[in-house]
Amino acid sequence: MPTGVALRDVRQQLFDAAERVLLRAGATGLTSRAVTDEAGVAKGVLHRHFADFDAFLADLVRERVRRLDAEAAELRGAAGRGAVAGNLTGALIRLFDPVAVSIVGLVIFRDELRARLRQDRAGAGVPVLAEAAAMIGGYLGEERAMGRIAADADVDALALSLVGAGHLLFADRDGDPWGPKAVEKVVRAVIADVVQRRLL
Repeated sequence: MPTGVALRDVRQQLFDAAERVLLRAGATGLTSRAVTDEAGVAKGVLHRHFADFDAFLADLVRERVRRLDAEAAELRGAAGRGAVAGNLTGALIRLFDPVAVSIVGLVIFRDELRARLRQDRAGAGVPVLAEAAAMIGGYLGEERAMGRIAADADVDALALSLVGAGHLLFADRDGDPWGPKAVEKVVRAVIADVVQRRLL
C-alpha cells in the first residue's frame, strides 16, 4: 500500500494483524514484517505509530490486559449465581483463548518486552497471567464473602493454581483444545477442599 494513503484506525488494524499472525505462526513468527504484510500496509507504517517493534508489542499486550477488566467485572458479577466450578470453568476457557495463550508465549519469549511491561506494572508475575490471577482471586473473594466457599480459603493461592492449571491445559498450540468437561474436572479438583469445608 502506498505510504500516502490514509489508514483508518491503523493501530487497531496492526493489532488485529498481529493477532492473526500469532494464531497462525505463534510468538516466534511474529515480526514487524509479518505484521505489516498481514495488515497490507508498508513496513514504515508501524514505525510511524510506534517507537519500535517492542513498543508495538507492549501496546498489544496492554490492549489484551485492558480486555481482562471487562472480563473481571463480568466474572465478579456472576458471584452468588450458578455453580462456582461452572463460573470458573467458563472464565478459564474464555481467558485462555488461542490469542491470549500466544501473547503469554510472546511475553515469555521476549526479554525486552517483559522489561518494558514491568515498568508500568506494580506487581510481579507474567503480564496477562498475573492479571488473570487477580481476576480469579477477586471472584473467589466475592464467593468467600457470600459463604459459597470456606471462610478461610486462600483465594490468591487458589487463583494461582487455577491460572497455572489453565495455562498448562491450553498452552499446546498444536494439540486438540480441551473441552469444558476436562477443564471443569481440573477446576473441581483445585477447589474441592474449600467447597467441601464450606459444608462442614
